[in-house]
Amino acid sequence: MKQIIGGSDRIDLPDYGLENIQARIDSGAKSSSIHASYIREVKKGDTTVLKFCLLGNRKLHFEATEFTKRRVKSSNGHIQERYLVKMRIVLFGRKFKTDFTLAQRKEMKYPILLGRKLLKGKFVVDVALKDLSYTQKSFNQ
Repeated sequence: MKQIIGGSDRIDLPDYGLENIQARIDSGAKSSSIHASYIREVKKGDTTVLKFCLLGNRKLHFEATEFTKRRVKSSNGHIQERYLVKMRIVLFGRKFKTDFTLAQRKEMKYPILLGRKLLKGKFVVDVALKDLSYTQKSFNQ
């Protein structure tokens, strides 16, 4: 049975030690994206590492060894090349691994956008609701 999710929620990124990050649920977006800045590739010996800061906070430095680049059409119709990294998120107490494109979302209300690749087959969106996962998490603590 599919889980009902609202139009927005708060998610955890356990691999990054981040909790209760606001996310917009967007069934119109193919992939998920997260606000990132200071994105750069750095050589470490024979390996190339992607370094980035999350959520507009220069103190939240992270790196990924597994990443690709993808052409993405933004909401305004422009095609951009973005880095793509796999991240684990927690929703409704369950962990999901999904692709996130790293994007400049500082002008957006939500730093994270969850797209239909994550939603498909797992969730039904009811835009009249919000924070269902967060409320369940808060209730269980």
